[in-house]
Amino acid sequence: MPTRERIDAQRERLAYEAARIVLEQGLDDFDRARRKAAERIGVQDRRHWPTNEAVQDAVLAQRRLFMGGADEDELRDLRVAALQAMEQLDAFAPRLIGGALSGALGSGSGIELLLFADRAEDVIFTLLDLRIPWRGAERTLRYPDGLRCAHPAFRFVAGDIHVELIVLPRRALRNPPLDPVTERVQRGADREEVARLVAFGG
Repeated sequence: MPTRERIDAQRERLAYEAARIVLEQGLDDFDRARRKAAERIGVQDRRHWPTNEAVQDAVLAQRRLFMGGADEDELRDLRVAALQAMEQLDAFAPRLIGGALSGALGSGSGIELLLFADRAEDVIFTLLDLRIPWRGAERTLRYPDGLRCAHPAFRFVAGDIHVELIVLPRRALRNPPLDPVTERVQRGADREEVARLVAFGG
């Protein structure tokens, strides 16, 4: 087999194995799943690894193949819960990102929302008003100009769904961060777009 074809076949096998790890172990970190897959298969050269986007595509394909209607129900339930959260947090122009938007869910996947506020304290006051117990965290995101910024995040559980709110400055609405999977600008989906996904699927 020509070297190019062999490398492509190896990448495809690695993407499939990484997707299997995501689904079985509930990983949200495609890069970590990719590294685990490379260790299992014994591929050291990162140039021969699939992209995170290829892993995400493999996750979507496996979910469609093996999970069918149950998978669609789980995704719809997550998006309905996301929409409810977005309605409560409307003042912060919420955008849905991550697996609940793309459909590439691992076991135990939750909801990730980008919120836009001049002060993280404003989000804290809203969570207190809503009587939502949260714990603080931090998420580092990369921007198109190469800058990496750490942003405050708030995590809580609604029912049995894990929710993470990542608070960005309002100017980031015009200059959003990059999607860690696709490396493209991550605009997310607003309330209207999520409502359409809930109504019509996709």
